[in-house]
Amino acid sequence: MKEVKIAGVPEHFNLPWHMCIENGEFNEAGIDLQWTDVPEGTGKMCQMLRDNETDIAIILTEGIIKDLTENPHSSIVQIFVKSPLIWGIHVDGKAKYTSVADLENKVSAISRLGSGSHLMSFVNAEKNNWNTKNIPFEIVNNLDGAVASLTEGKSDYFMWEKYTTKPLVDNGTFKRVGECPTPWPCFVIAVRNEFLAKNMSVVALILEIINATSEEFKYIPSIDRTLATRYHQKLDDIQQWLQQTQWSQKNLDEKTFQIVQNKLFDLAIISKKVPFHQLVKNV
Repeated sequence: MKEVKIAGVPEHFNLPWHMCIENGEFNEAGIDLQWTDVPEGTGKMCQMLRDNETDIAIILTEGIIKDLTENPHSSIVQIFVKSPLIWGIHVDGKAKYTSVADLENKVSAISRLGSGSHLMSFVNAEKNNWNTKNIPFEIVNNLDGAVASLTEGKSDYFMWEKYTTKPLVDNGTFKRVGECPTPWPCFVIAVRNEFLAKNMSVVALILEIINATSEEFKYIPSIDRTLATRYHQKLDDIQQWLQQTQWSQKNLDEKTFQIVQNKLFDLAIISKKVPFHQLVKNV
């Protein structure tokens, strides 16, 4: 058995991976796929790839591209979810804020520097014609940290995937004042270069197995009920999310890569651009 370490957020997007693991599909192919949930998100997973703590990460497109322009430790080998991520813009349930416009120059809670919540704060600021150079940030590590930070008034708003935070909106912990979709496919599969160089055929087999499941995922009988139960979501929320979400079995193309990289550069999130073929590899 070939042991492979993989990391991803504990969110509904990644259920296809858990189904393949639990059904023994990787084991049948001689692969012991060891999954690690990373509630801290993309910034933490970038660090895990850098530090050899994981071989593969299911990671936000903008976050991994930012990290790889600074240190090309890994390669993008495929898009995993090609639809945009719908970021909810949340404030404390008792806050006086009622719209996104109220949040200009206010403190944005982020899981960590280089995370999706960090980078999308810039995208949201630009979208609303705010000054993107002076956004104040408060690092909160994860969703629980964001709840504490907003409740205690240390930060004013928090951007996180809309459906993951929906139960907190429903129970009044958060109030959602707006949304900000990513202008690109949201999740990609990144593999550590050192691991990829030695295990190209293993990675190709992993992609083949997950793609067979993700391609049929929406058509699995009662998948909406499975998701709602497993991720503590309302059935109608999950059904809406499923309609909006599209998985992919193809790699990132150069045009899309440049859209992401150019936006990061224009917002001064990255200081240099790198060639497409340096960061995106076909397996």
